[in-house]
Amino acid sequence: MRIISGKYKARRINPPKNLPVRPTTDMSKESLFNILNNYFNFNELSVLDLFSGTGNISYEFASRGSSPIVCVDGNANCVNFIKKTTKEFDFDITSIHNDVFKFLEKHTGCYDLIFADPPYDMPQKDFEFLVLQIFEKQLLQPEGMLIVEHSKHTPIDHLPHFSFDKKYGASIFSFFEIENNDLE
Repeated sequence: MRIISGKYKARRINPPKNLPVRPTTDMSKESLFNILNNYFNFNELSVLDLFSGTGNISYEFASRGSSPIVCVDGNANCVNFIKKTTKEFDFDITSIHNDVFKFLEKHTGCYDLIFADPPYDMPQKDFEFLVLQIFEKQLLQPEGMLIVEHSKHTPIDHLPHFSFDKKYGASIFSFFEIENNDLE
């Protein structure tokens, strides 16, 4: 796992092999950030990373100057690894050990970008609930974006606020945005 761009470009991060994760591949991550370059100035971006796993996506945002960044994961070992890496690189990342759905129930923050990478085997209804909950709780800024990484076997393009998706191998990034008429 490596950081693609920014202050820590080309730095490798080696998570323990026993973490129960499926990190986003470097190729997919690079493609994702090429898309995001067209939408955002990373230096002005607040990020919520749900099901953060190794923190791979958050490190990329932090290397590019995004702040603040909040990571939420239900696995204590993942959160401890993120905390260790955050300290090592002096990133502005807050790591929270909590079930993502319980976190969303009570959380009131608002972000420019929310990235969610749930387990691919999470039930379809939970993927749908995740997306709906984020918009219902108004966790995105008006020009914000939600990105959900999922398998091709979990279609979510029928959900409200869906904008577009990009396929990379067996993975899909689905992008959701607040439509302008939703703000009226």
